[in-house]
Amino acid sequence: MARLDSMVIFTLDAQRYAIPLASIDKVYPTLEITPIPKAPEIVLGVVNIRGRIVPVVNLRKRFRLPEREPEIYDHMIVASTSKRVVAFVVDGAAGVLEIPESEITVLRDLLPGTDFVEGVIRLPDGLILIHDLERFLSLEEENLLERAMSEP
Repeated sequence: MARLDSMVIFTLDAQRYAIPLASIDKVYPTLEITPIPKAPEIVLGVVNIRGRIVPVVNLRKRFRLPEREPEIYDHMIVASTSKRVVAFVVDGAAGVLEIPESEITVLRDLLPGTDFVEGVIRLPDGLILIHDLERFLSLEEENLLERAMSEP
């Protein structure tokens, strides 16, 4: 029997993306984002989630999508990496998809330079890009974020 991977599917503009369900803490309605000085460009700011300050990463910038302000009907996905908890503003959370591991194409093998995309799911109605949260921020972005988060 093939192993199934559970993925949380979300949208940005018309494109669908996925993050492994095991990485997701919770999906929230959009929360108020507070900008932080000296954060990398990829970071929109921080949010307060149950007393915990969490950086919000701009997926639109990473995927070179048109920028727009977060809107009231957007969602915020909070996920854990090995280094920290992060949040992402998305247009919508579409639910959980269970997909056989054999149907996931590893993208790093096909397209060098796409380190933050782990793979692609091919469905009859289109493709879904799977994020690699561990590689989403570059080392420089991680260092800048660490410094910005530690400053008073």
